[in-house]
Amino acid sequence: MHNKRFVLGIALLALSTGGCGLAAAAGPERNVLVPAEPTLIDFVDPAAVPGLSAETLTEGHASRGPRYVHITYPALAGAPALAQTLREQARRQLHDFRTRTGDEISEPRPELNVEWQLAAASPEAVAVRLRTGEFTGARWENSTRTLWYDPRSGRTTGSTALLAGDDARRRLVTLVKEQLKDRGAQVERDAVTADDDQFDSMAFNRAGDLVVEFDDCQLTPCGLGRLAVAVPAGRAAPLLSELGHRAQQATLDGTAHSGRATGTAPLTATAAGDGPDSPRNDTPGSTPDNTSGGPFAAPPRSPAASSRAGTVDCAATKCVALTFDDGPGPHTAELLDSLKREDARATFFVVGGNAAAQPDLLRRMSDEGHLVGNHSWSHTDLSKPGTAKIADSLERTRDVVAAAIGQAPTLVRPPYGAVSGTLRNVAREQGFPLVTWDVDAFDQQGGATQDIVDRSVRGAHPGAIILLHDIHQESVAAVPDIVKRLRGKGYTFVTVPELYGAAGMQAGRLYRSGSEPSRKQPLN
Repeated sequence: MHNKRFVLGIALLALSTGGCGLAAAAGPERNVLVPAEPTLIDFVDPAAVPGLSAETLTEGHASRGPRYVHITYPALAGAPALAQTLREQARRQLHDFRTRTGDEISEPRPELNVEWQLAAASPEAVAVRLRTGEFTGARWENSTRTLWYDPRSGRTTGSTALLAGDDARRRLVTLVKEQLKDRGAQVERDAVTADDDQFDSMAFNRAGDLVVEFDDCQLTPCGLGRLAVAVPAGRAAPLLSELGHRAQQATLDGTAHSGRATGTAPLTATAAGDGPDSPRNDTPGSTPDNTSGGPFAAPPRSPAASSRAGTVDCAATKCVALTFDDGPGPHTAELLDSLKREDARATFFVVGGNAAAQPDLLRRMSDEGHLVGNHSWSHTDLSKPGTAKIADSLERTRDVVAAAIGQAPTLVRPPYGAVSGTLRNVAREQGFPLVTWDVDAFDQQGGATQDIVDRSVRGAHPGAIILLHDIHQESVAAVPDIVKRLRGKGYTFVTVPELYGAAGMQAGRLYRSGSEPSRKQPLN
C-alpha cells in the first residue's frame, strides 16, 4: 500500500507544478486575475492527472428495460481504495434505484445519472465531487456528494472528515446559518442541522474558504435548484481536522488544483436546473470566457472524418460498422491495440465527461483511422429536455472532442437510442446526423464474451451498424473473434459514414443501418 501511495504522490506532485488562475475574459490584459464568487470551486482538469480513467455502470436502452442508468466515477492510478469506495457506492445507488423504480416499464423512463469532477488533486488530498440527477416522472432532482481521499493513509472518507469532530460540526451549523441570513425567505435557515447528509459535499475555493453545498429541496423549494455557502478561511480553520488543514493549505498554496482552472457557476438558490445536462458552468470546458486558453480553447470547426475514408466502396463490398459507446474507459486502449492488430476500423461515440479526462485516447482513435462521434456530455436521455439543454450537451462534447483531435464530431448517437422530435430538430439545426443501430450485442452491462461474439456475428449483414461498449472488458475481449469471424464471411470494417457512400448523411435524419432504403423522415 505504501508503494501505491508513493506512485500517486509522485504523479500528483508532477501535476501540481502547473499552477492555475482565473483570468479576465475581456479587455487587453487577459491574464489579470479577477475576484471570484466565493462559492465557485475550481475543478482540476482531469486530463492533467496521470493515470486517471473513468469507470461506468449503465443500464437500459429505448427498446428494452424499465429504467435508464448511467453512473461514472474516476479511477486514479495508485489509489485503488478510492476507486473501490466509488465502485461500491455506485452499486448501492443502482440497487436502491432499481428497488424504488421497480420493473414495470413506464414512459418517460425513470433515470439515474451520476457524473464527477475533481475538486482537489494533490499529494495531500484528493476530492471527488459526485453530482447525481434523478428523474422519476415529475422533475429532475439533483444532489452532490464529495468524497475525500487521503494519500497518506490510503483512506477514503466523506466530507465531514474535513471537520474536527462533533463540536466542530455544530459550530459549522452556526456559521452556515450566518451565511444564509440574507438569502431570502425561501431559504429555510432553521433546517440546517449537523446531520451527515447536510454536510456531505464540502470543498475549498482558491482562497481557502470552506464551500458547503446543499442538495435540491434540502433548504429551498425544489424548483430553485441547489444552494451553497462559503465559510471564510479564517473562520473555517479552527473547525478543521488534520486532513482538513492539509486540504485547505494545499488549496492556498495552489497545489490542490492544477492544469487549467475549471470552475462552477455560483451554486446559489438562483442557480436552478432541472437535469444533469441543464446548461451550467460546472464542467471542464464549459467556461472558456473565464480562462486564458488551454486544452478547451475555441476548437476548429472542420468536420471529423476517418483518415482512411474513401478507401472502400461499400456499394461493391460487404461492409459493416463496429460502433463503441460510452467511452473512453479503462479498456479503450486495449481495444485500440486490438483493432490495430486486426487492421479494422470503428466508430467511437464518446461521452463528453470521459473524453475530457482522456483526450490522448481520442487522438489515438483519430490517428489510427477511426471516427470519433458525439454521445452527449453525461449520457442523459436527450429525448426528455428542451432545445437549450440538448444543444448544450451536444455542443460541450463537440468542443472537447474538437480540442483533442482538431476536428469537430458531426455524428451523434442519442443516449439509450432515445429520440424525440425536439432532438431531431436540434440535430438538424446544428448539422448532426443521428445514428442508432440495427445489431445489438446486448453488452450494456458486460456479459459473457462468447455470447457477445455470437450475437454480433449472427446479426451482421451488409450495411449493419453493430452496437458495442468499450467500457466493458468482456466486450473488448470479444472484438478479435468478431473481426476474425466476420472477415471470414467476406466483410470489411468501415466507419459509419462510409456505409452511405456518395449519398452521404443528412443532418437531423436518423440512421439505423446502411442497408435501410433511402426515405424522407419527418423532423417534427
